[in-house]
Amino acid sequence: MRIVSTLNFIPDRSRPWLTMTAIGAGDLQGAGVNWATVGRRCRGGRKVRRQREKRKGKSVGLRIGTLNVGTMTGKGRELADMMARRKVDILCVQETRWKGSKAHSIEAGFKLFYYGVDSKRNGVGVVLKKEFGRNVLEVKRVSDRVMSLKLEIEGVMLNVVSGYAPHVGCELEEKERFWSELDEVIESIPTGERVVIGADFNGHVGEGNTGDEEVMGKFGVKERNLEGQMVSGVLCDRKISARIKGKVYKTVVRPAMLYGLETVALRKRQESELEVAELKMLRFSLGVTKLDRIRNEYIRGTAHVGRLGDKVREARLRWFGHVQRRDSVYIGRRMLDVELPGRRQRGRPKRRYMEVINEDMKLVGAGVEDAEDRDRWRVMIRCGDP
Repeated sequence: MRIVSTLNFIPDRSRPWLTMTAIGAGDLQGAGVNWATVGRRCRGGRKVRRQREKRKGKSVGLRIGTLNVGTMTGKGRELADMMARRKVDILCVQETRWKGSKAHSIEAGFKLFYYGVDSKRNGVGVVLKKEFGRNVLEVKRVSDRVMSLKLEIEGVMLNVVSGYAPHVGCELEEKERFWSELDEVIESIPTGERVVIGADFNGHVGEGNTGDEEVMGKFGVKERNLEGQMVSGVLCDRKISARIKGKVYKTVVRPAMLYGLETVALRKRQESELEVAELKMLRFSLGVTKLDRIRNEYIRGTAHVGRLGDKVREARLRWFGHVQRRDSVYIGRRMLDVELPGRRQRGRPKRRYMEVINEDMKLVGAGVEDAEDRDRWRVMIRCGDP
């Protein structure tokens, strides 16, 4: 990947020979920030432009997960029960160990699209709810480790990619082939369509971050294996496009940064420090430095990554909504309304959790009564990536 060291411009690998300037607009539902491209004249009349803007603002609420099933033989009913219990709409499965390329109906109307070449190893698939089975427009079965589905849901084009990385002991050539195939699938998806990657990368990044301080935290367990090194190496490899680096970052790195923050009353300084750490990782992965004088919004637009502060707010409000929908006798809900006796200490008072929640609700235009309706609450607090 080549980065142009000119002011305010980064080449967008998803559109060859196009320099992209990203501009944020935070008033669209379903996309916390809408990144537009400056320098290209919008074609079409007013009616066409209004239709485009209407399509951009659509919001679709889905629950998407990923699971290594070990084998699909005899697990259809168990998988359907689990998806129904957890209200999962789309599930990416790995290591199905089913030979062939078919669409198979399992229990309770769920439909499995799978691909495999050996009944004893590998195999990937995607399980859809009954109502989404007819929305499939295209199925790409690249190999027994990578496949993708394209669906049209309420006018939104969604691409679901299921991947299964080679495990410890496989040849290095096979591992490189997997990452190459995954990169090709991501690159083939048009820029305006949504992409979700559900994969088992079979990697352990291990304890410590020596040599990878820019893209990893220092807290981990056990030792790093070769697969973990390849996962962390994706963010630094110049052969990998900026778009797939952003996908790996959102799938692997950002969840670790957000872990547990839904119950923390972050101060502005702490939130700023997290965003600084995030931008350091993004700049390092894209191969640019502050000397290149490229603005933060252009870095985020190239990697298709939204602000970390917005994702922290979404996680905090999502957890608050779960607590509010519990019974009034639930200890977690009662603790939110607890007022400690006595007086506060001298000096500036510490930020309380409910004060942060009230600020978040005011920012998104929501109230406590809105949390009772789960679907409405999810739409109101949603701030997706561009």
